[in-house]
Amino acid sequence: QVQLDESGGGLVQSGDSLRLSCAVSGRTIGGYGMGWFRQAPGKEREFVAFVSWSGAVTYYGDSVKGRFAISRDDAQNTVYLQMNSLKPEDTAVYYCAAAVTTIVPTTPEKYDYWGQGTQVTVSS
Repeated sequence: QVQLDESGGGLVQSGDSLRLSCAVSGRTIGGYGMGWFRQAPGKEREFVAFVSWSGAVTYYGDSVKGRFAISRDDAQNTVYLQMNSLKPEDTAVYYCAAAVTTIVPTTPEKYDYWGQGTQVTVSS
């Protein structure tokens, strides 16, 4: 059983930074592409970032390019999302997900495992 546990969310002000963590248990993340999505109230789940199984490829949603950075530490079985220059429109529940794929998956159905999410709230 693969379990993903997000942490690091909270309430911050516009312009602040946060780092989210996704700790994976039950299986090594080696071989999995890892992604972050977010979902605001009343909106669809939105792709945020992806890192390939090797770490060589990263890909970002247009709304976070240049502000967010995804990374992985396979020794710690953990994936991170560094979020800088946060804006009120970044407010959402952020989800970590794992995918068994060799392509860049930017839609939720391409992912095999999901965490429960962590709330990020950015005040203006």
